[in-house]
Amino acid sequence: IADRQEGIGVCGWILVSLSFLLVLITFPISIWACIKVVREYERAVVFRLGRILSKKAKGPGMILVLPCTDTFIKVDLRTVACKIPPQEILTRDAVTAQVDGVVHYRIHSAVSAVANVTDAHSATLLLAQTALRNVLGTQSLAQLLAGREEIAHSIQATLDSATEQWGVRVARVEIKDIRIPMAMQRAMAAEAEAAQEKKAKVVAAEGERNASKALQRASMVLAESPAGLPLRYLQTLTAVAAQNNSTIVFPLPMNMFGSLGQKHTGG
Repeated sequence: IADRQEGIGVCGWILVSLSFLLVLITFPISIWACIKVVREYERAVVFRLGRILSKKAKGPGMILVLPCTDTFIKVDLRTVACKIPPQEILTRDAVTAQVDGVVHYRIHSAVSAVANVTDAHSATLLLAQTALRNVLGTQSLAQLLAGREEIAHSIQATLDSATEQWGVRVARVEIKDIRIPMAMQRAMAAEAEAAQEKKAKVVAAEGERNASKALQRASMVLAESPAGLPLRYLQTLTAVAAQNNSTIVFPLPMNMFGSLGQKHTGG
């Protein structure tokens, strides 16, 4: 539409001249019907006898339109946040999920948004729903849960390439929520719990191995110094007595007294 160069014809120029003459005759009363105000975030697409007056939309500010021959449509250029309704999809690994999201877009060409599509907003929303289903259908459940950012960028690129001819530019796409069946949630929870138990058992076994090596080294040290074993007994008894003030029955090996007596006799 924007590339068409045909004029309005002789009859069209006659009608425009008559309209302009009518404005001059009824001036200054008619000037109030000709002046239109376009806000900062809006643009006006002016039609003269059914044809777009300019390749570029008018505004912001004050514009002039001729009565009887000119009509205009205001287009909002602000960013629109549109919620994508929940879409039920089947992932690549045959898991059913419901996914919804949010798409942010804005109109950057008012002429294309008016001339090339009936309703740019509804068309963008329907296309976003279709793109969401198509892109997520090629992903597995694990990729869907872990790669939200990459999937959102892929959907944004798909939408942006399709809406360019409508004068719409997609700024951002976010996957809001992913809902999977309750049975699948329980299965995933059981799998995660089993994985955590496996890690806990591995850590406990590693701790036992390290503890056994430390005890082995300690026993070698005590074997080199026989007097160290009674001292260790007494140290343990002191630690237990400090924690619980009660009667403690602590077994002592008889050979320990024999070794102490031999050491005393030898000294």
